[in-house]
Amino acid sequence: MRNITVSVDEETHRLARIRAAELDTSVSALVRDFLKNLAADGVGRTTAEGQDVETEAERRRGM
Repeated sequence: MRNITVSVDEETHRLARIRAAELDTSVSALVRDFLKNLAADGVGRTTAEGQDVETEAERRRGM
């Protein structure tokens, strides 16, 4: 597994930690899941809550 470094402002970090705690996970796991979904090229992409993610191309097509 590869490590990456991401810089965010204090408020984003605070809110991410709170959200991760609400979901009983870590910020790293949230970021990892986000990147996996992003890399999946939009196929079956969902948020942590299981909601479908609309891609920019879908928004432009009015889907």
